[in-house]
Parts: sequence; C-alpha cells; structure tokens
Amino acid sequence: MRDLVYTGFVSLDGVVDSPGGGPGEEHRSGGWVVKDIEFLPEAFSLKGEELADTTALVFGRRSYEAFAPTWRDSEDHAAYRELPKYVVSTTLPEDAIVEGWGPTTILRSTEDVAELKKSEGGAIFIHGSAELARRLSDAGLIDRYHLLVFPVLLGAGKSLFSNADKDKQALRLRESAAYPNGVVKLIYDVVT
Repeated sequence: MRDLVYTGFVSLDGVVDSPGGGPGEEHRSGGWVVKDIEFLPEAFSLKGEELADTTALVFGRRSYEAFAPTWRDSEDHAAYRELPKYVVSTTLPEDAIVEGWGPTTILRSTEDVAELKKSEGGAIFIHGSAELARRLSDAGLIDRYHLLVFPVLLGAGKSLFSNADKDKQALRLRESAAYPNGVVKLIYDVVT
C-alpha cells in the first residue's frame, strides 16, 4: 500500500489557503507565507527533503489549474516535471491537462484515490488542495502530514481539517523542528 502524504504551509489556525497569494484569492491575507515572515532556507528544507520520497503528485482541480502552468516552467520545481500526476475532479475535462508537465491522469472519485494507493510504487504527495485533503482525510486515506506551521492567525481561508463530526483520529509525531523565524516543522503519521 502506497502512503498518501499531505504537505503544506499552514497558519496556526489551520488555514492552508493563499500561502503565496496571487489571482483569485478570496481573503485579504493572501500571500501570508512571504509577507511578514523572515525567509530562512532551513525552515523550508522540508520541501527539498520530500523530493526523495515523492513518486507521484495528487491535486484537486483548482490547485492543479494554479500549479501546473507555473510549476511546469519553474526551475525550482523541475524535479516534479516527469513525476506522474493525478487530478481528483469530477469536472475537469481531459483536454484541460497541461502539456509538457509529465503524465497526468484524472481521477473522478475518492474511491479512485483509494485504488491508486493500492498500486505499486512509493509515496504520493498532495500539495495545496485543501478541499481534497479534507475529503481524503475524512475517508481515512491520508497516512502522513508534513506541515510547516507559520506564526500567523488568518481567520479567513480554507482550512486543512474538516469540521465533520467523526471519530477521533490520533496522530504520532515523527519529526519536529522550530526555526528562529517562528516557523515550526511538524511531521505526523496517522495512527490506524
């Protein structure tokens, strides 16, 4: 069984929406990762470390549409170019796949993601995609969280975790680190 890993930048109050800002932001605090936090390379080293474990990427439709055209041509994301990508969407048409960004498959349901986890290969990483992450978490499909927690309270934006009334889900701390700029790295395994 392949591990499904959520990786993301999150505010202290659980918002993952708009960390880099950009068009289509729904709240005034968009761009919160770069606005008031001192950049320290070591605080972002997790992103590079993840590449060694990443064998595929999963996105929700909106995150795919935002990331694909940018990451395809970005030298900072060159290592992702040829990795298999999966977009979970009931509405994305096949002709909306971005050319030149490696093999991309559209999955139409949570059940399709569960089947993908049963396939051969290593870890599958979810970037962004707050709505998808909530749905997959509620379905018990996420195995690990890689979080960089930023010292901000945003109030508005998409939350990583749902408000569903469900059974408690325990997490086991795998690794943590705190950085002088207030960012905290937290890696949790989901206990099953």
